Amino acid sequence: MTRIKRGYIARRRRTKIRLFASTFRGAHSRLTRTITQQKIRALVSAHRDRGRQKRDFRRLWITRINAVIRDNKVYFSYSKLIKNLYKKQLLLNRKILAQIAILNKSCLYMISNEIIK
Repeated sequence: MTRIKRGYIARRRRTKIRLFASTFRGAHSRLTRTITQQKIRALVSAHRDRGRQKRDFRRLWITRINAVIRDNKVYFSYSKLIKNLYKKQLLLNRKILAQIAILNKSCLYMISNEIIK
């Protein structure tokens, strides 16, 4: 009986997985079984942290806006500022407001004075 050699499909699948894990350390980049486990773990973490990143940035923006508002000449709390922004239909999102608060405080003061009027 002649010898039958295995095909290339399984090897191609393993090399594709190894390319994903090539930057991992130790057995996590060498052993096929641990590579697949670490790949699943990495993808789960990436999926979870995409949502967490959105939350963290939103918290950062809110903190920056609140700090500048309470600092000088503006007697709002953050929540009152956002409420009045919506009332006056000045639709500025928190990311833009935080950039204005950091880079150009006087512009933020002008916006808050427009809200007061």
